[in-house]
Amino acid sequence: MTYEQAKDYLLKRAKELNLELEVLATESRELELDSLHERLAKTSISSQGGIGVRVIIDGKAGYASTEEKNQEALEWVLSEAKENAELQTTSDAFLPQGENMGKADLVGEGLSAPIEEKIAAVVGLEHNLRQDSRLKSVAMTRYIESESSTTIASTKNLDGSYRNGYTGVYGVFVMQEGDSIKQSFDIDISKEFYSLDPTVTAQKMIKNAARSLGAKDLKTGKYKAYFEPRAFSQMLGLLQFMLNGKTVLEGKSLLADKLGQTVASSLVSIVDDPNLEKGLASHPFDSEGTKTKAITLIENGVLKSFLHNSATAKETGQANTGHASRSYKSSLGVSASNFYLKEGSGIKMDKGIIVTDLMGVHAGVNPISGDFSLQAFGILVEDGKEQHAVENFAISGNFIDLLQNISAIGDKLEWTLYAGIIGTPMVEVSELSFAGS
Repeated sequence: MTYEQAKDYLLKRAKELNLELEVLATESRELELDSLHERLAKTSISSQGGIGVRVIIDGKAGYASTEEKNQEALEWVLSEAKENAELQTTSDAFLPQGENMGKADLVGEGLSAPIEEKIAAVVGLEHNLRQDSRLKSVAMTRYIESESSTTIASTKNLDGSYRNGYTGVYGVFVMQEGDSIKQSFDIDISKEFYSLDPTVTAQKMIKNAARSLGAKDLKTGKYKAYFEPRAFSQMLGLLQFMLNGKTVLEGKSLLADKLGQTVASSLVSIVDDPNLEKGLASHPFDSEGTKTKAITLIENGVLKSFLHNSATAKETGQANTGHASRSYKSSLGVSASNFYLKEGSGIKMDKGIIVTDLMGVHAGVNPISGDFSLQAFGILVEDGKEQHAVENFAISGNFIDLLQNISAIGDKLEWTLYAGIIGTPMVEVSELSFAGS
């Protein structure tokens, strides 16, 4: 039985049993190719998938899932979901009214290429990394490829499916110059295999890693900060958490009572766009079948909206933004898609610290108070020029203060995967506390 046939069977049985039912089937395929000593060292191919159902009985929601697609498994999953619903104590659950969403293919032939070419890409990346005389060792270079498909339907007339995926390469390596030794990790991701360029990627990785060599201790003080996209995306990951409607309802967001208020510099506009062309996290509808659309969460510094599914929207009295999220074996949640800070007019550096990377963001930030203290890495800037790398310091402050002290935003958006699918330009913060030596 296929997923389509299993979906149809479950809907048919739900109607016979007079059940409100939602069916979510997801399937994924992963490919990893490792290069070591400039030859293929490891190949890993994996796939997983299953069918999850959500049943509503007298306002009570019950979930169940199975990886099997035979009739016995499908009957079990229906029975299990019904039993789980009857055990619930709350009775405000519901299924949204749906429609035919059609079938969308968001990756097309982007991942199609002979396996030999994919092997050549990752071996080529390692080879090009090794061309720099400062390279001490390569711990790993890896080609990654991920493809997923989602099918959803309900007794509320919902029916749709979509397919998405991405490909990429990354490297973990060590560079040395004199007594200075630094380990680096870098990644390049794309929707299309043939847009990957191992030579260009290796050059970028080497350039980024080499900037950290010869680092000196930074003196404690307040400096102007220039956050590179890799670093600021991790801060935006925290903002994404604070803008999650479920987080708000759980009392874990310091933004919970600030809707309509100024929470950031007027230069700041934050958007989540599930329909972004070639977006790594794009999808035409969410995990409840709600049609997705771009939404501005912060506009010119003013908090305009949180991210919601149907349940969090109802509980807060706000609009459903189409950000329901769940896998076939989880319950309903909320998540962002292509989340980004809009570009600005550019940055002209004068004096300060370029923050290149952060450590321990999840442990070093209190999402309720917004206070943070984070180990960081950077580069000293004087007279508009990079002088040398700096280390052994931490940045600290309050997250809202940081957002409000943004004094300039770069004009080039870069996407990263360090804290989700997040896009950001370079960001200038007028003043920030740095605790060093």
